[in-house]
Amino acid sequence: MRVVIVGSGAVGSSIARELLAHDHEVLLIDSKPEVIGRSGLRGARWLIGDACELSTLADADLPNTHVVVSATGDDKVNLVVSLLAKSEFGVGRTVARVNNPKNDWMFDDAWGVDVAVSTPRMMTAMVEEAVEVGDIVRLLTLRAGVSSLVEFTVPDESPLVGRTMAFVAWPEDSTAVAILRDEVPIAPSEDDVIEGGDQLFFLTTIQAEDELRAILSGAAESTTHAPSGATAAGAAEPVSGSSASRGED
Repeated sequence: MRVVIVGSGAVGSSIARELLAHDHEVLLIDSKPEVIGRSGLRGARWLIGDACELSTLADADLPNTHVVVSATGDDKVNLVVSLLAKSEFGVGRTVARVNNPKNDWMFDDAWGVDVAVSTPRMMTAMVEEAVEVGDIVRLLTLRAGVSSLVEFTVPDESPLVGRTMAFVAWPEDSTAVAILRDEVPIAPSEDDVIEGGDQLFFLTTIQAEDELRAILSGAAESTTHAPSGATAAGAAEPVSGSSASRGED
């Protein structure tokens, strides 16, 4: 995969180092030629110039680039680079760094941003994850603010405990992507039984977050029919949201 990274500071260099370690082709763009000598990056290509200039981006061969990462410390630069990469060169995927959380709302498809990464927001999410049990925590916003990756730590007293993943009527626009149990990641299946302390990770639309939160908190329990094969005496009632009646008469 060919990746162009704009900005070779601590963030850009760290991204480049990881990508090079995984045998990706990396080109870094920076306006200061002295950064090449002190970067310590081996195997990377360099282009010295102003990334906000079309001529510089053309020299970077953006039409043949899979991903453009705007990782400078200037939000204006990151937005302009993302917009030019999308609108002028048709780059398939853009990732932009958000330095000031107040500018977060601008980093969307209108500015050509596919994925906005806010370090302050992610650090806040990590803090919330450590203390928030029983509520969902948004870890990352994806696809121009349309979808997000969220985490929910199941309290020991949650009505979800003891139920299988298939027994819960998750929102249509939310998908369970992982379970972290005793520090071991598990790919969720329909037969997995939810345990207290499980960390559940979901990929969800922003609009479906409230419904997902209600289901996970147990506030949206209803008395829908148990799945076929479950006995009336031994089956717990499924937790469901507004979509619980899908497929029901």
